[in-house]
Amino acid sequence: MTTALSNPLNAAAETLHDRIDRLYHQPLPDLLFKAQQVHREHHNPNAVQLCTLCNIKTGLCPEDCAYCSQSVHNKTELEPQPLADIETVLAEAKAAKAHGSTRFCMGAAWREVKDGAQFERVLEMVRQVAALELEVCCTLGMLKPHQAKRLKEAGLTAYNHNLDTSPDYYGKVITTRTYQDRLETIQAVSAAGISVCCGGILGMGESVSDRLALLAALAELDPVPESIPINCLVPVAGTPLKDTPPVDAIELVRMVATTRILFPQAIVRLSAGRLQMSDELQALCLLAGANSIFTGPVLLTTPNPETTQDEQLLQRLGMVPKEMG
Repeated sequence: MTTALSNPLNAAAETLHDRIDRLYHQPLPDLLFKAQQVHREHHNPNAVQLCTLCNIKTGLCPEDCAYCSQSVHNKTELEPQPLADIETVLAEAKAAKAHGSTRFCMGAAWREVKDGAQFERVLEMVRQVAALELEVCCTLGMLKPHQAKRLKEAGLTAYNHNLDTSPDYYGKVITTRTYQDRLETIQAVSAAGISVCCGGILGMGESVSDRLALLAALAELDPVPESIPINCLVPVAGTPLKDTPPVDAIELVRMVATTRILFPQAIVRLSAGRLQMSDELQALCLLAGANSIFTGPVLLTTPNPETTQDEQLLQRLGMVPKEMG
């Protein structure tokens, strides 16, 4: 039987965008079969990395991201909180490790990192979490090269800085930071020797073509991200996207599978929006090549499945938490 991939287009004539479009739109059984082949070649198909995302500074962000509860431009009911103390964050990291997480990510609602006492506190958080033998990730907004270097020296494993959506659709979601700003931060992170965690958000009103253009933008990064979070929008009251309909389930599965094929060695993270997914949809995403989830009841400010729910799901699927290393 001939599949969509057995007669590829002429490689010289086919652009990156063409290839991604062809991958995504092939019959779903063929797409999932190819994604499984790639996944099994590079990863244990029965292991899922558990991660924990800790909100270390909440609200009052000057950015105008249309999806975000933490923006000062959006009239949400979120209560701002100052930068957390080191002891509180360290306690959360220890609890995360006890529940099987091997990566601990710290997020601060900043437009950009500013040198000074607060950055010094974050650096100490990184040092102490790294000492627990966890992978350490941060998402702090824009970074300058010298700041990325200091984070690397403190023991940071990875830095999360999403592109969010396609270059063409980006301006409909955010106007206070350019796409180029994001690319420059990613370049600074890579130059410092820190792994890049970079993905996007589905369900913000973008087209399928925009989603595939996001994948093309990720593929053009050098090096490509080692970690790719796929978020589904969680609509928040008071934000411009509060009434946006959910992502179609099959479109989500196609996006996960296409990401897996394009980025064979990356960790593909099924991130925000899992509380709105059935167990069956999550299982299908894991079958399509996702191999990481975020555990704990809250992802920054949006709800997330309880740890016990995730444990029960993995047990039902016969899957196990991925170990360090």
